[in-house]
Amino acid sequence: MGSLSSLPQLSHANYRVYMAFCLKDPTPNGDMMNWIECYDPSTNSSHRVTTIPGIENHVLKGFSMVAVGDSIYVIGGRLCHKVVGNDSYDVDEMELKVLPEVLGYDIRTDIWSKCAPLGTARYDFACTVSDEKIYVAGGQCTVGSARGIPSAEVYDPALDEWKPLRNMSTLRYKCVGVTWQGKIHVVGGYCDGQGPFNMRRSSAEVYDTQINKWQLISRMWELDVPPNQIVAIDGNLFSSGDCFKPWKGYIEAYDRNLNIWNIVDGSHLRSLSSQSATSDDVTEERVYLTVAPIGTYLYLLAGYRRPGEISRLRSVVHAFDTSANGGGWRSFEPREEEGEKELCCHCCVLKQVS
Repeated sequence: MGSLSSLPQLSHANYRVYMAFCLKDPTPNGDMMNWIECYDPSTNSSHRVTTIPGIENHVLKGFSMVAVGDSIYVIGGRLCHKVVGNDSYDVDEMELKVLPEVLGYDIRTDIWSKCAPLGTARYDFACTVSDEKIYVAGGQCTVGSARGIPSAEVYDPALDEWKPLRNMSTLRYKCVGVTWQGKIHVVGGYCDGQGPFNMRRSSAEVYDTQINKWQLISRMWELDVPPNQIVAIDGNLFSSGDCFKPWKGYIEAYDRNLNIWNIVDGSHLRSLSSQSATSDDVTEERVYLTVAPIGTYLYLLAGYRRPGEISRLRSVVHAFDTSANGGGWRSFEPREEEGEKELCCHCCVLKQVS
C-alpha cells in the first residue's frame, strides 16, 4: 500500500474526482439528500464538498454528473423518496417523477446555480463532454416504464442553452456515453425490440458533430447487458465490466479494427474480483464501483460494506497505468467510514487550473 506522495512519477495533484452519494438506509429522523464528495488522488483523501440543492427530504438517482471548466453539472434524474419503517433496515424506495432540471456547481466559489432545463426530462441516459459542450442521448422519461427514448440534445454552458439533435435510430436506456476520436459514442443499453437477445443492445450509435448525423455500429459492445462505464484515455477505450458485474476481474480495451474487446495485459486484480472480498477475516460486500480516467491512469474507486452492530464502509482506491510501459497497479491505503452510503451516479474528473 502507498500514497501518491510516495510515487513522484504520478503528477495528479491538480486533478479531483467528484462522486455523488446518498444514505443507503436512512433512519426515520435522518435527512434524505444527495451529497457530493471530492477525492484528491495526490493525498488519497476524500471529503464532503456540498449537497445538491432543491431536493430536500428526497434523493436523486439516474442522473449524470460531468465537469466543464471549473463547474460540475448535475443533469436530469429521477426523484425518489425513501420511506423508513420502525426498523432502520425496513426502507422502501418510491420513484416519484423524472426531472428536466440542470444544476451547475462552481467549485471555486462554492455556489450552485440553476441552468436551462433539458428539452426532455430523462434518467439513465448517456452523457459525455466534447469541446466544452455536454451531450446527452437516450434514457427514460417516465418512471415505472421499460421503454427508452431516441432523443438527444446538446448544452452550451457559455450560452446556457440546450439544442435538440437528431434522434438516434434506436430507443435505448442505461446506455453509456463517451467521446472518442472526436465523436459522441452512445454504447449499449436496453433497446426496444423482440426476442431474448436484442442485437441492438450490443451496438453503439455514433454522432458526428460536423455533419449532424448518427451512425449505427453493430456489435461494438458484444454483450446483451449494458456496460458499467466506458472511458477514453490516449485514444483508447477501456471498460471494467457491465452494469450487473461492474468488475470482471480485469480491464478490457476496445480494438476498433477487429471490433472486439481484449483483456489488457497485467490488468487482473483479485482484490476487486468478486462481489464480496475478505479483509482481516471479515467478509465484505462491495456496494459501489466507479472508474475515473486521469492522465494515463484508470482510478477504480470502490466501497465495501463491513458488517457489524455499527454499519461501516471501507473505501478503497486502486490505480492502473494503461501506458505500454506502465507499472501496472498501485493500491492505496483503505479509508474507514461510519454509515453506509449509495453511489447515485458515476464520478466525474475535474482538472483544476492554478
